Amino acid sequence: MASVDICVFCGANPGLDPAYVTAAERLGTSIARAGHGLVYGGGRVGLMGVVADATLREGGRVVGFLPEALTDREVEHTGLTELVVTDTMHSRKSGMADRAAGFIALPGGFGTLDEVVEILTWNQIGIIAKPVAFLDVGGYFASLFRFFDDAVGAGLIKDEHRAMAQRAATVEEAIEIATGPAPSSPSKWTDPGVR
Repeated sequence: MASVDICVFCGANPGLDPAYVTAAERLGTSIARAGHGLVYGGGRVGLMGVVADATLREGGRVVGFLPEALTDREVEHTGLTELVVTDTMHSRKSGMADRAAGFIALPGGFGTLDEVVEILTWNQIGIIAKPVAFLDVGGYFASLFRFFDDAVGAGLIKDEHRAMAQRAATVEEAIEIATGPAPSSPSKWTDPGVR
C-alpha cells in the first residue's frame, strides 16, 4: 500500500482511563511502522502529544496544524517534522483535511467532536470524499453511535450518510479504514431525492 497521511483527532487531555494513552501510543507506532504519516492538531499535551511522540519515536513523519492563538499558550509540539501555524481554527481544520487521505478519531472532548463531525459533514455535502474511523477504545464512542442511529431513526440522517462514520475496535482496523476508500455516499445537496 502506498504511503499516505492519516489525520488523527484526539483529546488535549490524557483522560482518566489508561487505555486511551495506550491506544494513542499504539496508533502512532502503527502509523509509522506502516510507512504512513501523521497529521494532527500540533499540540504536545494529552493524547495529541502521545500519538505524535509515538509516531516520531518510530521514525514517522508528523505534521502538526496549530492556530497561532494556541502557540501563545505554549502547547505547541516543537519536535515535529513540520508545524503549520494557522491564523484561525477553521484554517487549521481545512489544512488538516486537505493534507490527509483519511481520518481517525480517538477519545477526546469538544474539539475532537467538532473536528470529526465537520469532516463527516464535508463528506455528506460532497466537499470531500475521505474515510472516517472512530477508534472505539473501551466503548468510548458507544453513545455517539447511538445518537447517529437515533438520528437515522428520526429521519434526520440518511442511512448512506450514517455509513460514513465507521467504528473500529482495533488500531489495525482503524488504519485499514482510514487508508481505504471512502464509503460510497450520495451528496446531500446534489443528488435528487437525498435529504
